[in-house]
Amino acid sequence: MAYKIPQLPLDFDIETKAILKKTAAARSALAEMKGAALSIPNESILISTLSLQEAKDSSAIENIITTHDELYQGDYLKKEFKSIASKEVHNYAEALRWGFETVRQKGILTNNHIIQMQATLEENDAGFRKVPGTELKNEQTGEIVYTPPQTHDEVVAFMRNLEQFINDNSLSDWDPLVKMAIIHHQFESIHPFYDGNGRTGRIINILYLVKEGLLNLPILYLSRYINQNKADYYRLLQKVRSENAWEEWVLYILDGVEQTSLQTIKLIDGIKAIMQRHKHKLRRDLPKIYSQDLLNNLFRHPYTKIDFVMADLAVSRPTATRYLDELTAINIVHKHKLGKDNYYINHELFDLLANVNSNTGT
Repeated sequence: MAYKIPQLPLDFDIETKAILKKTAAARSALAEMKGAALSIPNESILISTLSLQEAKDSSAIENIITTHDELYQGDYLKKEFKSIASKEVHNYAEALRWGFETVRQKGILTNNHIIQMQATLEENDAGFRKVPGTELKNEQTGEIVYTPPQTHDEVVAFMRNLEQFINDNSLSDWDPLVKMAIIHHQFESIHPFYDGNGRTGRIINILYLVKEGLLNLPILYLSRYINQNKADYYRLLQKVRSENAWEEWVLYILDGVEQTSLQTIKLIDGIKAIMQRHKHKLRRDLPKIYSQDLLNNLFRHPYTKIDFVMADLAVSRPTATRYLDELTAINIVHKHKLGKDNYYINHELFDLLANVNSNTGT
C-alpha cells in the first residue's frame, strides 16, 4: 500500500515512555555540548571547523566523498577547490552557515529559507519540483522503494504544512527533539527538490534546534552518526512508511543526538587543549607576534595561507609571510607547497579532525 503523508501534527501522541526516557538523555547531552561550546572564545572557530566536518559527512551519505586535504585546501570565497566533491562540501557548509545566521537573526525557518539553502547546495534555482517522475530507488537493486508526491501543488501544500509545524509551537507540545525527528521524516518523504533533499534535510535538523534554543552554534555533528548507521537510517525512514513505525524512527534520531553530542564535547575539549598548548608556546617563543587573532586564524583554518592571515589580521603580505615562517620554525605549523600556493598546516588540529572517530571513542 502506498504511503499517505500525514498532515502535521500527527493525530496520536508519539511521546511514548521509551521516547520520553531517551529524550531526557539526549537533551542532557545536548545541553552539556552547548555549554562546552561556550568555552571556546571565538565562535567562528567551531563554526568553521565543525560545519566543514558536518558538511563532509552529510555529503558522504550521498556518496560525495572528499579527503580532509582536499577540503581544507579549498577557498570558498575565491571559489577555488581541489575537486568537485570538495566544492560540493564547501557549498553545504556555506548553506549551513547562511541558514544559521538567518535563523539566529529572524527566529524562524521558512520555505523561502529552505529553497535558498538548497539553491546554494546545488548551485541552481529550480525550487520545488514541478515535473512528475521522481522515485526513490534501492541503490543496489534499482527497485522503487518509495514514490513521493508527484504534482507541484501537492509538494507546495505539504511544505506549507511543514513550515507551519516548524514555526508554530502552539500546534504541538512535543519536545523539540521529537519534533525534529518528525520534521526530518516528513521533509524526506515530501522530497520537495529534484536533488539535494538529504543534505537540505540534515541542515534543517540543525537549524531547527538553533531556532528552539537547544543549540547556540550549528555544530551538532549528526551526519557522522547517520553515516555510520546508514543502513538503519534508510531502513527506518521506510519502516515508518510501510509499518507506521514512528517510535523506532524517533528513538534512532534521539540516540544520534545523544551520541553525537557526547562525541562533539570530546572534540571541543581536544580543540581547546591544542589551543592552550599553542597559546603558551606562542607567548613563550614568539611574544612579539603573539595575538589572539593570530591564534584564532590557526584554528579557523586548519590549512591556513598568507591570504587568510592578511585578511584576518589586516596585515601586509610580507608581515603575514613572516608570521607564518616564524610559526613554522617553532613547529606550530608545517609548510607545504601545493600547486602555486603555500599552505601552513596546524598539524595537531588537522590530526584531531582527520582522526575524529578514534579520538571520540567510536
